Amino acid sequence: MREIEHVLMQEAESISVNSWLGLIQTPTNRKRTSIAVVLGFFAQWNGVGVVSYYLVLVLNAIGITKVKDQTLINGLLQIFNWLVSTFLGALMVDRLGRRTLFLTSTAGMLVAYIIWTCLTAHFINSPNDSTGRAVVGFIFVYYLFYNIAWNPLLQAYPVEIFPYALRGKGLSVTYISFFIGLILGNQVNPIAIELITWKYYIVFCCILAVLFVTIWFLFPETKGHTLEEIKEVFGVERERDDGSVEAVLGGEKF
Repeated sequence: MREIEHVLMQEAESISVNSWLGLIQTPTNRKRTSIAVVLGFFAQWNGVGVVSYYLVLVLNAIGITKVKDQTLINGLLQIFNWLVSTFLGALMVDRLGRRTLFLTSTAGMLVAYIIWTCLTAHFINSPNDSTGRAVVGFIFVYYLFYNIAWNPLLQAYPVEIFPYALRGKGLSVTYISFFIGLILGNQVNPIAIELITWKYYIVFCCILAVLFVTIWFLFPETKGHTLEEIKEVFGVERERDDGSVEAVLGGEKF
């Protein structure tokens, strides 16, 4: 008990003296902060901003223009999103792990977006109802993959990867990046959809491909680790004789 109290006192003291510069002062913290920025910004720029806020424009492009039909699809999407993120995402996170879920989610979103883009292009060239319905189906497939990771782990993953003293600031960086992405998307997305319609979806296909590679190399797995052990996943920092800091992971310096 005394040891626990001592650790809590040390952490409380470290919070009081830690500044925002702590997020970038060491190699391991810079990596954590980079993950927080990627996670927050691309939670809006992985294609979800288009269909979340401009679903009407997406549906108009495939010939679904009746308000009743658009409202029904939107309502079903909201129910579907809640069910998938609440049950499927929550149940899989401790079975498959965070990194695996992010990779699976992003890969699935990429495939769904490519097919969705091709179907929309086909509809514009030769309109028919079956192609329009197929696009709606792949919007649901896209959301299925989005909700297994990007929805439930947006807050949970940053909280795990940052040390206690920087956890609040790290989560704030995620939210700041999220809202920057949101504001930028709200300025760009509607104009781009109106001007170039389905061709704008190609941008997000490219973004998702780059995002998959980024996650592969940047995001560590935190499944099965205590918060203390996660520090070792990022590496142990040692001070050199000249006062600079090096990070050591698995006995290798970087």
